[in-house]
Amino acid sequence: MASVRYFVTDVDEAVRFYVDRLGFALKEQFGPAMAILERGDLTLWLAGPGASASRPMPDGHKPIPGGWNRFVIEVEDLAGLVEALHRKSVPFRNEIVVGPGGKQILCEDPSGNVIELFEPA
Repeated sequence: MASVRYFVTDVDEAVRFYVDRLGFALKEQFGPAMAILERGDLTLWLAGPGASASRPMPDGHKPIPGGWNRFVIEVEDLAGLVEALHRKSVPFRNEIVVGPGGKQILCEDPSGNVIELFEPA
């Protein structure tokens, strides 16, 4: 099983996004500091501003949401899912891209973290 940690600005808002829009199940929540969600064999740790993992590094750098690293969710009907997520006002960074391995698109959670939605060829 893989676990991924995403830094978020609001744990409650992020939990609602992942559960309501991307089909994750809430396993455990530690108030506004952290939540653990699951989808298939992926465990997602959402760390808010109050989480110990969000503390500044010794050199002063602060862990923040966003960037380009991401996990991938494989889906059967990418176009249909994208249409449904557009209706729920989920932001996307691009349009569907078609390549030799399949189709993909990048959406964002409420904190700006990227999730790749992928339909294999």
